[in-house]
Amino acid sequence: MYMSQLKDIATLKKEIEELKKLNNELLLRNKELIEQNRQLNAQIEKLKTRLDNELHNKKTLRFKIATVLYASLHGFTNIATIHDKEQLIDELDKFYLIMNDILAKYNIQKVPSIGDTIIVVGGIPKKNRTNPIEMVLAAIDIRRAFIEFQNNLFGENHLWELNIGIHTGAINVNITGKKKEIYDIKGETVNIASRIESVAVKGKIIISESTLEYVAPYFRYRFFSKLPVKYVGDLALYEILGFSPEYSSDSKGIAPNSKFNTRLQLIRYDDLEAFMLDKLERELPKYLYYHNIKHTIDVIIQSELIGKSEGVTSEELLLLKTAALFHDAGQIIQSKGHEEISVQIAREILPSFNYTEEQINKICEIILATKLPPKPKSLLEKIICDADLDYLGRQDFIEVSNTLYKELKEQNIVTSLKQWYELQIAFLSEHQYFTETANKLREVNKQTQIERLKKELEKIGNESSYL
Repeated sequence: MYMSQLKDIATLKKEIEELKKLNNELLLRNKELIEQNRQLNAQIEKLKTRLDNELHNKKTLRFKIATVLYASLHGFTNIATIHDKEQLIDELDKFYLIMNDILAKYNIQKVPSIGDTIIVVGGIPKKNRTNPIEMVLAAIDIRRAFIEFQNNLFGENHLWELNIGIHTGAINVNITGKKKEIYDIKGETVNIASRIESVAVKGKIIISESTLEYVAPYFRYRFFSKLPVKYVGDLALYEILGFSPEYSSDSKGIAPNSKFNTRLQLIRYDDLEAFMLDKLERELPKYLYYHNIKHTIDVIIQSELIGKSEGVTSEELLLLKTAALFHDAGQIIQSKGHEEISVQIAREILPSFNYTEEQINKICEIILATKLPPKPKSLLEKIICDADLDYLGRQDFIEVSNTLYKELKEQNIVTSLKQWYELQIAFLSEHQYFTETANKLREVNKQTQIERLKKELEKIGNESSYL
């Protein structure tokens, strides 16, 4: 019996030791769990802070005219027959890089997508009038690049098919991200573009009727089908075939000609004009009573009127109007030497509106020709010089001249009205218009201004002697 009790005691001691060991293990494990819990909570707090920042930085904008493109790759099931699938996917990644370059060329933004679907949008984040045309241009370039890409890989037996659907309309855009903005697009326009892509076949570019309204003059197209849309009815769809004969550089309509490029650039000019006039309105000094936005608009209008009368080409008219738009932009910084500053501003801004280096150089030459005394060489330089001083031969000469006097007096460049009239008489006596159009329209009136100024000067003299 005694031996049995000893055995029981030994067993109990052993169990106690095992329980103590287990308890220690549990305590250690508990410490580990507490530490894991602390780390998880810290991670949750970081994620919550990040979410709060994202929500705080999130902007929602609405764009009345934007163009959405959906594109999807078909044929991935065929990869099963290809021996080196990974290499093929790597090759496909190279095409995506080519596509990204095309999108950047036309200022088109990629948006998050799922799977093999590509979603891009034009007309954001900077509004523009050209996004429907540029989206079709991008689609043509992407399809051509994709055909060349597959020709190099497979010859004539292509593996994939790229179907494209395009629709133009209003969208809502959620913009997030600090270092790199991310665009999330919503709205019926997005849904319709997706549905158009779903009915596209055989690598076709299919656009909606609303997109066609913007691009019809420039491209060849044919009716494709009708798409039933809830609350809208049947939406007519069209297949893009290429450039129209008027704007094509070849008989097949594959590439655009110079006429198309100029026409597109003239549409881009409208966006540039809106941008620059807003900039001038905000940034020109308030003491510029003459060299203000009204003067810039006046010179643009007169440049176009004289230019058309002188028979300039569409591209020359584009260069002329652009130069007129920028010719006094340097006044934002200072009046003295503002022509050179205007050139600098033009060189900074024009590339973002797709002007070529050659065009920019010509525009800058035209701007510099407005420097007094004017010494224009080319016809375009003569036109802008005449447009810049068009007021000299207008009926409102005295009124306009007085705003320039007020501006110069505030800068202490002239000190009295008498001095100003004397300067004006001397300037008008030496001035000459350079174009036949301006001479016909303004030269006679300009001569009468000299007589008007002499009378005003005589009045001032009489008043002085009376006093």
